[in-house]
Amino acid sequence: MQRRSQRMANDPHSVSDILDELKKAADRGESVSLGDVTEAFGSRSYGPFLMLPALLEISPIGGIPGVPTVLAAIVVLFAGQMAFGREHLWLPGWIEKRAVSSQRVRKAADKVRPIGDWMDRWFHGRLPMLTSRPFELGAAIACILLALTVPPLEFLPFASTAPMAAIAAFGLALLVRDGLLMIVAYGMTVMAIGAGIGLWSSGR
Repeated sequence: MQRRSQRMANDPHSVSDILDELKKAADRGESVSLGDVTEAFGSRSYGPFLMLPALLEISPIGGIPGVPTVLAAIVVLFAGQMAFGREHLWLPGWIEKRAVSSQRVRKAADKVRPIGDWMDRWFHGRLPMLTSRPFELGAAIACILLALTVPPLEFLPFASTAPMAAIAAFGLALLVRDGLLMIVAYGMTVMAIGAGIGLWSSGR
């Protein structure tokens, strides 16, 4: 019961909270695994778990070959569980053990911090009913579609940033219960998928 209460207390409610917990996890050792992150964040809210892979992909970590595709696979895993209404996240062992050096995590968190501070200033609980279950299901499906565009776009410089930015917007909307941002995220989805198809077609 005490551990459950501690996890609930750790559930982030802003982008700054996510980055703070990420740096705390990095300070505990030489590397940070996804299992460490799940333990740090708790598992009641899907928002942080959609945001984190997206923000990492946009950060310098996303420039490592193969990382965008791995992060997209993680988004599909999380969004799929969200679509089926699972109350607690499940991670297969091979994903749970995937780790990045603590130094890279700290640098990525510092790089994303200005964006996170800007998000926290501008986005908060507007039209919260638009983040309820029916819209949450739509967000899960949209995130899966967006993540599926990432592997073919990884070979084009910065092309995967657009779909991951839309996924981050969905994650933030769910995190802070901002229905207006949810609408914006749906618009970003349409643009990102359209742009992705165009870039991939021209790059073939």
